[in-house]
Amino acid sequence: MSEIKSAASALIGDPAKFGRVGPDGTVYVITPEGDKAVGSYPGKTDEEALAYFVRKFEAVASEIALLAARVRSGAMVPSDGAIAVNRLRQQVKELNAVGDLAALAVSVELISPLIEDTRGAYEAKKAEEALVKAAKHAENLIVKEALVLEAESLALSESWKVTGDRLKVLLDLWKAAPRLEKKVDADLWKRFSSSRNKFDKRRRTHFAALDAEQSKVSDAKIALVTEAEKLATSTDWVATARRFKVLMDSWKATGRGKKGDDVKLWNRFKIAQDTFFAAKNADLAKRDELMTTNLGKREELIVAIEALLPVTNLDEAKKNFRDLARQWERIGMTQRDKRAAFDARFAAVETQIKSAEEDRWRKTDPAAKNRAMDVVRQLAEAVANYEKQAAKAEAAGNAKKAKEATEAAAARRVWLADAEKGLAEFA
Repeated sequence: MSEIKSAASALIGDPAKFGRVGPDGTVYVITPEGDKAVGSYPGKTDEEALAYFVRKFEAVASEIALLAARVRSGAMVPSDGAIAVNRLRQQVKELNAVGDLAALAVSVELISPLIEDTRGAYEAKKAEEALVKAAKHAENLIVKEALVLEAESLALSESWKVTGDRLKVLLDLWKAAPRLEKKVDADLWKRFSSSRNKFDKRRRTHFAALDAEQSKVSDAKIALVTEAEKLATSTDWVATARRFKVLMDSWKATGRGKKGDDVKLWNRFKIAQDTFFAAKNADLAKRDELMTTNLGKREELIVAIEALLPVTNLDEAKKNFRDLARQWERIGMTQRDKRAAFDARFAAVETQIKSAEEDRWRKTDPAAKNRAMDVVRQLAEAVANYEKQAAKAEAAGNAKKAKEATEAAAARRVWLADAEKGLAEFA
């Protein structure tokens, strides 16, 4: 604190004792080299004039003390401190004020050695900041490269909905990630954007082809509906029933069209078919006894079909269901109003078996499993890396950096646990 005291020493006592006012109102400062005229203050008393030039002296002395304190605290860059010293040195040399100018000049010169003393600490601090900045840059680079690699891995995906949603998430993560150097950021973005564009182009092409195919399906179904509506009033029961079956098989073989069109066309087709079979059933009332017998067979068979649930052995359940389904189809006609409930129960069993089959496929999909394994691996590596950083920072006595790394590792452990749960669902 000697340099601050030196600057402050110039203010000890009354600086006015280093000045006097001549008979003509000129104010003089008393120096070891003799009295020096510093100016005048017309229209003021001698005391007021002297006080004015004392305040000028005190202002510069305070500025010197403040500069010394800033250099000492490390708040000022050494090169800036040197510039400030030169400026104050010149300012003191040219100062027209009343006070101990010699002590003030010495106070300025005492700051230069202090600057040299703090230069090493400043440079060490800058070096440490540079290392921290480099580490943060490396971490940000890893984050963005990971986003780019995942986007590139999804470019050829045909899981349009899932992949599209994931690419939106990746884009949000990219926007939230810190920016890198302009060229590095631009190169990574080019790869990232190219992957998204590639996927979007393939998706648009896929759905354009799907729309064209669905238009063909709609045209084919319109033809089937038109014929079905012409047959709705036919009384040639056997031939027309067979033709309706052919139409139904053709309907199934056409595939799916646009959802709205499919529903409307199916309703028309079903109405035509129901109209015919309602008339046929009314005309063939004498076959009620046979249909009653068939109803009993269905009541018996639906119990066996429902006994397949819950599905414990999928392959065995599928085989048994196919066998029972063939029996179901061979039973023959049954009253439509009574058969609907059985069909619903039959469909419920079929739906659960298909659901079990889809679930098995989902849990054994190698591509999805590989992606899940890759996420687990990356998160495990990230946790290990942050734990190493925390240990290194702790050993170096950098508690702040150790805390940040520990918190980062803890966050990724939570993500890792979720990822491991997802991976565990795969067979």
